[in-house]
Amino acid sequence: MSRDQNLNAFLYFEAVARRGSLTRAAEELSVSPSAVSQQVKQLEQQLGVKLFRRNGRALSLTLEGEQLFQASTAAISMLREAHRNLGRARESRRLNLRVSPSFGVRWLGPRLHRFVERHPTWDLRVDAAPDPTDFEREIMDLDIRYGLGTWPGFHVSPMVRDHMLPLCSPDYLAGLDTEADPRSRFEKARLIDSARNLCQWDVWLRRNDLSARNTKAILIDRSSMALQLAADGAGVVLESLVMASAEVAEGRLVPFTPSLPVLVYSAHWATCPTRYLNRRAVRLFMDWITEESALHEAQTAALLARLGLRTEEIDAERELMSGAAPQRVSG
Repeated sequence: MSRDQNLNAFLYFEAVARRGSLTRAAEELSVSPSAVSQQVKQLEQQLGVKLFRRNGRALSLTLEGEQLFQASTAAISMLREAHRNLGRARESRRLNLRVSPSFGVRWLGPRLHRFVERHPTWDLRVDAAPDPTDFEREIMDLDIRYGLGTWPGFHVSPMVRDHMLPLCSPDYLAGLDTEADPRSRFEKARLIDSARNLCQWDVWLRRNDLSARNTKAILIDRSSMALQLAADGAGVVLESLVMASAEVAEGRLVPFTPSLPVLVYSAHWATCPTRYLNRRAVRLFMDWITEESALHEAQTAALLARLGLRTEEIDAERELMSGAAPQRVSG
């Protein structure tokens, strides 16, 4: 289409073709019939084809006119729908948010009431799903995503860090030789493997120069289930305090190897297309969750200090995704 194409003429043409009359089209467009007729004539001249057959006052579309009408009415309908959606977006106050299921239940859910209390006039829709958001196809403002933060083409802000350590119930720990060194203690333990965690048992064991060759294991694909098994005394789970802080604070889960460091790395990120940062809902939620993340970090530090545990920050991308992991625990 040429740069000087009269786009307004397509709107006039579509109205005439749809209404079947210059007069009715003019009434709809709030202009004179002569103005409509002039626009249609100019469009025919620009395209070099006849769009209507004229039989007195009656108008019918030519073959070329029918082809143009099908294209123009579809395009104008899309523009009108986009206009309506933008109008609704301006008038409404809604945040559409996606989170992973375990993070939503264990970390975000208990805190979300504070966001609602701070912004009572906003509607909130939370989609708890493991799959990342397709922002081009889904109506979603923000995705709190779990991973290494390596998603090119998106704005990525670190939110909550994982503090990873082996945990078990007090009764399970009491049933083992607590005086034994970690190596022999692991040989008698049953390991609960939370399959979706970035830090898996093979990585943690290798990093601490430990082995679990004779250890039985349970593989679970949800953190909540793995933590419940550990709290019930079924074994030792390698899990983050993002998920397990309540059980640890209440004493239902205790550190299995207090002498070894808690591994710390960024794992939960706020992601969206960069242009979405202009949305008020995104800015409000980003400000709020940043505050909540800082509060969580302070509470976690206090909990670790109370338990006498030390931390060690690691490069997650290098150490957790090195591709050189030894054979995984099996059983």
